[in-house]
Order: sequence, then structure tokens, then C-alpha cells
Amino acid sequence: MPPRVPVHTGAPTLGTGPRRRVGRVALAACVAAAALGGVAVWQAREAQDLGQRAREAQRQLDAVGTVLAAPDARTVHGKTANGALATVVASEGQNKAVFTAANLPAPGPGRTYQLWLAHDGTMRPAGLIAYDGTVALTGDIADAGAVGLTLEPAGGSPQPTTDPLVLLTLPT
Repeated sequence: MPPRVPVHTGAPTLGTGPRRRVGRVALAACVAAAALGGVAVWQAREAQDLGQRAREAQRQLDAVGTVLAAPDARTVHGKTANGALATVVASEGQNKAVFTAANLPAPGPGRTYQLWLAHDGTMRPAGLIAYDGTVALTGDIADAGAVGLTLEPAGGSPQPTTDPLVLLTLPT
């Protein structure tokens, strides 16, 4: 006589026991791998951004150092309308200038301080400064007569929108 084999009449089920646990573990591993992959991509982008900012900071330090160390560097000091101390150091030989501010109040939301080079009555953008600090001015100082500082909308303006807080004659 042939052996008796039990007949299963119920609906098919998804695996139970070890098979089901393996599926859950695999799913959890996939989710964890995706999350870790996302974190790795974010960290790589963050590292790139930090590297770029470090290179820009080094470039700015080099530009400031070049002007300050120039044998023909000349300095002029002044006080802004809001009470901050301002200094401009210029080098004709380098054709560059540096602006330093101390006790400059925070510009407020949506505002920034902008530097200008005055060329025969025309103000040309020369960079931005968040508040206290030192920055190398952008632009050609050869024909400029003064450096101005204004309070502008965030990102700066092509022309001054306010009267200068200070206008310092470039030292010669």
C-alpha cells in the first residue's frame, strides 16, 4: 500500500518561521543600506562645500596678506555713521586695497554691508562685508579716490541705495 500523504486544503501562505524572518532582515538591510548611502552622499557634498569655502578663505587671506605686507602699503582710519571703526590699507604697487571694520553692528535680516570704490563721482561695487572683519576689495584702485561703505539689500546692489556710512579717501 502506498504511504499516506496529508492533503493541504488551505490557501497558500507566505512563509512563516525562518523564511519570513530572512525576508524581514533582508528588507531591513536594504533600508539601512539606502539610508547609509544617502548619508554618504550628503557627507561627500558637505565635504566638497567645506573644501570650497576653505579655498576661498585661503584666497582671501592671501589677498589681504599681500596688501598688508606690501612695502608701499598706506593706511587711513575713520569712523562710520553708526559708530564703527573703519580702516583702509592700500598698495599702489599691488593695485589692491583692504577694508577692516570693528564694532560694525549686524546689518539685520535681508541686509548686507557693501564696499564701493569711488571713481570720479561714480561708485563701483568693491565687495561685501558681513560685519566686523577684514576683506580685500575687488576692483581696480588705480583711479579710485575713496572707499565707501553702505548698507544694502542682501547680495548687494549694482549702485548704492543709501548714503555711505563712511567714505575714506584712499591713502597715497
